[in-house]
Amino acid sequence: MALRLPFGSRLIVATHNPGKVPEIAALLEGRFFLTSAGDAGLPEPEETETTFTGNALLKARHAAELSGLIAIADDSGMSIPALDGAPGIYSARWAGPAKNFAFAIQKVEERLEEVGAADRSAYFTSALAVAWPGGPAVVVEGRVDGTLVFPPRGTRGFGYDPIFIPQGGTLTFGEMERAEKDAISHRAEAFAKLKAALFE
Repeated sequence: MALRLPFGSRLIVATHNPGKVPEIAALLEGRFFLTSAGDAGLPEPEETETTFTGNALLKARHAAELSGLIAIADDSGMSIPALDGAPGIYSARWAGPAKNFAFAIQKVEERLEEVGAADRSAYFTSALAVAWPGGPAVVVEGRVDGTLVFPPRGTRGFGYDPIFIPQGGTLTFGEMERAEKDAISHRAEAFAKLKAALFE
């Protein structure tokens, strides 16, 4: 029997970031009742996996087991080939405990200068996992390729968006309207795959 997420299901979003719940709700087209792991008082698991899909699955399973609800988790970040794939799964950690992405962006620029890299290619990855308590799980992954630009441009979006121009574009993610970014982003691709797999 194919796995399905019935319309109106109650899901727990495995995050302690309050901004992520409305974003995920919008990408799921308002089909479900969502609560966050933070609001439910669940502890954050230690992210011990070495891939985006591994960490997304770890977070989803952790939230599903503790809450008894179907859980959804994402793990995403930016990888830079010239830096051997860094920051990758450590994208958020590069911003430090205060989540200071201006600092993280500066770190990216400094590292590229240190290695003398002419290659400015980069890509964002988004892995999404849905886990049933004590049961199966589904993981999908989306990716968008692009180029890095300095200094940062635009104040929209978050994280590394102001230095990333998607392939074929001229604006950074930080300059784009949200709808424009959502149409082509790594997260949008991952959600499209998830909907194809699990929506009724």
